[in-house]
Amino acid sequence: MKTYLCLNYNLFIKMKHYLKAVLTLTLAGASYTAHSQTIDTKSKTILDDVTKNYKSKKNSYFKFSYSSGTGSNMQTQTGIFYSDNNRYKLKIMGTEQIFDGNKIYSISDEDKEVTISKPNDNQVHFSPLSYLDSYKKEYNVTYSGKKTMSGIPVDVIKMVPVKNNGLKSVTLYVNTPQKKLIKLEQVSTTNEMAVISISNYKDNQTLSPSLFSFDKSKYQNYLITEL
Repeated sequence: MKTYLCLNYNLFIKMKHYLKAVLTLTLAGASYTAHSQTIDTKSKTILDDVTKNYKSKKNSYFKFSYSSGTGSNMQTQTGIFYSDNNRYKLKIMGTEQIFDGNKIYSISDEDKEVTISKPNDNQVHFSPLSYLDSYKKEYNVTYSGKKTMSGIPVDVIKMVPVKNNGLKSVTLYVNTPQKKLIKLEQVSTTNEMAVISISNYKDNQTLSPSLFSFDKSKYQNYLITEL
């Protein structure tokens, strides 16, 4: 998972990896211990419930704010995300990414470019259910108590990598009664922070059949590169 950010096309690609963490870490299910990995019982119960909630929906939408940087030098952007558990659409900073279940389409309006790629071992597609095995093997998970955010009590779960992956920790803030993640904080080994806060969540909407499709005819003036 990448942890360095810059305000260009690479930011969008790296943003995908940060967002991947939201669903990777939230939608983890069964208890698992291997290679010195530990998951405490309370954290497991909370994440199991969140997992079941998300998996029970035919589709999900959320609006989020994404902040990154160090100390007081944090930059914030707003984005939206749709998923039907097998496909997704992500929009942020005038850039869009679509996964149609087979290929990833990264669209930059500013650069008039489209990059088409296939998911690989290091860039698994952005489906919530794709990362359960990774979650089970790669983090120690500890319940860290309760905190009040905007008047709402939330459960705090801290995750520390079992081995070096560029991160010091990931902290999840969960509205347990609603079985939803509301915030994620990620700290890199270079002390850069990435924060994702979900401000609006909807599920089981009637979505356009073309929402997760790439229509090449709409991008005739774009440079299209297929990797």
